Amino acid sequence: MALDLLDQQTVQVVDGSDLTWQDAIRQAAKPLVDNGTAGEDYVDAMIDVVEDKGPYINIGPNIALAHSRPRPSVKKVGLALMKTNQPVNLVSDEHPVKLWFVLAATDSNSHLKVIQELSTVLMDADRTKQLLAATSVDDVLDILKD
Repeated sequence: MALDLLDQQTVQVVDGSDLTWQDAIRQAAKPLVDNGTAGEDYVDAMIDVVEDKGPYINIGPNIALAHSRPRPSVKKVGLALMKTNQPVNLVSDEHPVKLWFVLAATDSNSHLKVIQELSTVLMDADRTKQLLAATSVDDVLDILKD
C-alpha cells in the first residue's frame, strides 16, 4: 500500500540547495495538496509542529517523515517523497535531510500500515543508500518497487 502511493505524481527529485526546511516540507507536500489528498492547513500544521517540538521528524540519517495530527482537510491517506540532491538542514545543521517523506493521515490508525511498509524499506541500508544517490524520479521508483 505505502509504495503504491508513491508514483510519478507524488515523487520529486530536486537540487534543494536553495530550500529552507520549511520550503522543503511545502514542496514535498505539494503533490498531496495538488491532488486533493490534504489541504494547505495540514502543511502549515506539519511546519508548526516542527517549530514547536524540534526536528522530531528526522527519523534517520538524511531522512525526514513530515506529518501532523489528522485534520478535516486530509481526505485520504497519502504519501509523497521529495529527494534533494543537496541536503537541507532540518532546524539545524545537525539534521541534514535529503529524503523528505510527507505522510497525510485521516485518523490515528489508517496510516500505520504505510509507516510499517516504509520502515521496512528504510531499514534496508542498501536501498536507503540507493535512494540517497538517486538522480531521477524513475530511479527512485525503481528502487522503491524493487
